[in-house]
This record gives sequence, structure tokens and C-alpha cells, in this order.
Amino acid sequence: MNCMKNDLHTIFGNIDIYLFDQLLKGRFDNCRNVLDVGCGSGRNLIYFLQNGFNVFAIDHNEESIKNVKALSQKLAPANSVENILVASAEDIPFSNSSFDLVISSAVLHFANNKTQFEAMLNSMWRVLKPNGFLFVRLASSIGIETLIKDIGDGRYLLPDGTERYLVDEQKLFQYSKQLNGRLFEDIKTTNVQNLRCMTTWCLQKM
Repeated sequence: MNCMKNDLHTIFGNIDIYLFDQLLKGRFDNCRNVLDVGCGSGRNLIYFLQNGFNVFAIDHNEESIKNVKALSQKLAPANSVENILVASAEDIPFSNSSFDLVISSAVLHFANNKTQFEAMLNSMWRVLKPNGFLFVRLASSIGIETLIKDIGDGRYLLPDGTERYLVDEQKLFQYSKQLNGRLFEDIKTTNVQNLRCMTTWCLQKM
């Protein structure tokens, strides 16, 4: 059992479980160019680095980018470290229609207001190729509507004491329509003991 656990960790790292689900379903098998927006430690990139994908990543934190470059050099020496940059989600420094898959895990809910949220979302959509996939995990109000406190500009105080920009199902459907995107997976929300809710939003660019 320990050998199996170690093998899984070597292959996938601490990958987001819902991103793992999409890999198991084979959704991204034909995606070659992958961008992680707000990559953090690079936990969602280990599988891609080890399996021949062209991996790109951005984060506003210089230390995170330094660590992800080191991770890339270790796991995929042929993957250029120039693909991994300090940058903001609302101003992604890559050309239009560059990526088959854009990953955004626990990023969008840090928006200060609707304007910044939409700037980040539109920036990710801009660099996505037609028929490409956008995988998003973000905080939402779904399931805890009566437990959150509106503090303005689309931000809320959550029962866990954090402040987040929150969406609901209606907003996600509206953005999907505005972007001319197709849901390739039903919207799924995980309720963590009524302290916070995290929603998975998966769109394909039409």
C-alpha cells in the first residue's frame, strides 16, 4: 500500500483532486501547451512536466516562480524555464490563442472586485485556443448563502474568517454564455463543513 501511495505521489504530486479527475477521464490527452495561472508551488504541474507537455506558468510571487523553475528543470529539463514567469493573471504575457489548456486553481477568488475578476478571466480566455479547455477552481457562495457576509465589491466574509470574491451558479452560467464557452463538466461544489465552498468550473472555448 505504501509503495502504491508513493508511486501516485511521484506521478501526480499534490494535484487538485478535480484536475486529477479530468486527467483520469482523458479530457486533456491531446492538449500539448498547458498554462497554469497562479501556479504557486507547481503542485498541478508535476504530471504535465513528466509526460511531455509544453508547460508554462505564471505567478505574482517571485519565490514561487523560482521554485517552479527548479521543479521544471528537475522533472523536464527540455521544458524551457523561459516559459515560467512572474506575471499577473489579468495581464498574461503570452499571445492570443496560445494554449490548449489553462489551469486556474484557487486564483480568481482573490479578485478585489468585479472589474479585476473579469480582467483575470478575460485574460485567461484570450490566451486559450479555440476548442481549448479552461479548468477553474474558485470559492463560491453555493450552499452557504445564509452564512456569508457581504462586504462590498463582490467580496464576502466567509465563516472560516477569510474574505473572498465569490460567484454563484447563475454568475458562472452567465460568464459561460458571455464567453461563448461550453461546459465540458457539470459545475461541482464542495462544501467544507459550512466554512467555505469551492466550485469547479470547466469550460471549452467554442
